[in-house]
Amino acid sequence: MPVELWQGLLIPFAGTALGSACVIFLKNNLSDTLQRALTGFAAGVMVAASVWSLLLPAMEQSQSMGKWSFVPAVAGFWLGILFLLGLDRLIPHLHRGSTEAEGVKSRLKRTTMLTLAVALHNIPEGMAVGAVYAGWLYGDSSITLAGALSLSLGIAIQNFPEGAIISLPLRAEGLSKPRAFLYGALSGIVEPMGALLTVLLAAVMVPVLPYALSFAAGAMIYVVVEELIPEMSSGKHSNVGTVLFAAGFTLMMTLDVALGG
Repeated sequence: MPVELWQGLLIPFAGTALGSACVIFLKNNLSDTLQRALTGFAAGVMVAASVWSLLLPAMEQSQSMGKWSFVPAVAGFWLGILFLLGLDRLIPHLHRGSTEAEGVKSRLKRTTMLTLAVALHNIPEGMAVGAVYAGWLYGDSSITLAGALSLSLGIAIQNFPEGAIISLPLRAEGLSKPRAFLYGALSGIVEPMGALLTVLLAAVMVPVLPYALSFAAGAMIYVVVEELIPEMSSGKHSNVGTVLFAAGFTLMMTLDVALGG
């Protein structure tokens, strides 16, 4: 596999790891307002990536189907929604600010379930990066290396604050700084793993690339609506999250059009 592929798959993980390292330098947890703002920013990036980097290329790849070119995008999108819905019901996890765990009942520690919540959130991001790089790798003309790189960079940018959002609360839960950093970084390791698996599967099933792209889009939209929007809108002054949502959306849209065009 080309070195550009490995770089693209690891860039988002690097963003999470660097953000998690904030726990080493910062003494206090992030304020609620700042966490809402960063969550809104992440949601905006993910929605824009779902549209410009995933759903539109999926329909472009299906142009030979004529007026039915939307079918792979719709089918893949719903498969992604249902896949994340299933994981959400199966994997024990605890969202930030919640006292009740989701998924199957377990005796896992609170810190472990907080980490699993972020890992669950990161799975579709890894799949999205993998699907786009697979489209570039296997010669789809609508996806360029620059376009794939723009998605990796956009995901990495929003992963940086996410890394801090998971590691700092873990420190507040009583973990040492090295362990809080490790847990935060590990929450992002699913991204390169999911991306590589998607690339390998696409190599075997090249005709399903439009479905893979829209599958990742559906999974990301599920995370945004089920998790990020409620978190960014909680408490007072929720308009901060909305404004940062718009900032993240326009940043990801700009990266995709400017670098991917």
